[in-house]
Amino acid sequence: MFRKLDDSISVAPQIGVSDVAEAARQGFKAIVNNRPDGEAPDEPQGDEIEAAARAAGLSYWAIPVTHSGFSTGQIDAMTDAMTEEGPVLAYCRSGTRSTFLWALARARAGDDSASLAAKANAAGYGLSPIAALIEGVAPQ
Repeated sequence: MFRKLDDSISVAPQIGVSDVAEAARQGFKAIVNNRPDGEAPDEPQGDEIEAAARAAGLSYWAIPVTHSGFSTGQIDAMTDAMTEEGPVLAYCRSGTRSTFLWALARARAGDDSASLAAKANAAGYGLSPIAALIEGVAPQ
C-alpha cells in the first residue's frame, strides 16, 4: 500500500488508523495528510489520523490539496515536512496529489525533472499533468 518515491518519502492512497501503526512499525517518522477534510466524509478525517500519528510517536502535517491546484504555501509546507528525521508517509485519495506535491517541492529544490518522473513512474504515478508546473518552480 505504501509506495516509495525515494528514501525520504513514500505515498499512499487514503490511510486508516491501523495504517498509521503500520507506518510507525515500518520506520516512518511523520504522516503528511494531503487530503482535505470532508472530501469523503465516510473515510477517516484528519483529526483521526493525527490522533493515531501522535499516539504512535509520529509527527503529523496537514497540507490539504484540493483539485484547484497547488500553491507556493503548500510547496513550502511539503518542503518543511520532508525535513523530518526519517522517512515521511504522505497520503491523499489515490496518492497522486501527494506525489505531485513531492515532485514540486523537489523540483524547486533543484532536482532534475527526468529523475523525478522516473521515481514517480517506478511508484506507479505519472507527472505529465504537472510537467509545466515542475519546470516553472525549478531554479533558473
